[in-house]
Amino acid sequence: MSPRRIAVVSAGLSVPSSTRMLADRLAAATARSVGEADGRPEVEVVELRDLAHDLMNNLLAGFPSEGLRRAIETVVGADGLIVVTPVFNASYSGLFKSFFDVLEPGSLDGMPVLIAATGGTARHSLALEHAVRPMFAYLRSSVVPSAVFAASEDWAGGAEAGRGLADRIDRAAAELATAMTASPRRESVDPFESPVPFEQLLAQR
Repeated sequence: MSPRRIAVVSAGLSVPSSTRMLADRLAAATARSVGEADGRPEVEVVELRDLAHDLMNNLLAGFPSEGLRRAIETVVGADGLIVVTPVFNASYSGLFKSFFDVLEPGSLDGMPVLIAATGGTARHSLALEHAVRPMFAYLRSSVVPSAVFAASEDWAGGAEAGRGLADRIDRAAAELATAMTASPRRESVDPFESPVPFEQLLAQR
């Protein structure tokens, strides 16, 4: 049996970052749940920080670098997707949005997606519901009910805060694993096989 492919998109800017820490914990929990239900999980992480210049060049010129192309293929060919963004100005980061802006229309149709975010305080958690979830609904993805937000106090707030975050991670990961194993396996696709015509791209600007 071929593995269930889990793609993880992390938009953290620093090294290390709480965004990547949350992404790794969500990936590990999802892999455990998929392994218990359906055999072999396979996790691949896309770190957007490393693709920042390539994303801007693609937005300006319309052509991806080899590294960006591989990242896009990883995401659109996955059976399930975990996305994690830091919250800036009550919304997702520009780096996060830029990656999904360069995907071909329809690339994420029906994709099971777990959304997550990090921020300084829990007040920023609403960004998941008023910004991140609507974006993936527009992309026609299948977003799982539970979103995960991790504030600074979740990492340094003691045992009780740590257990609360762990519980949220496990619940959302189980939902994503269920959605993945209940869905038909996605065919690996080449997102560049049928590109949008250049004239159409010009008309959209």
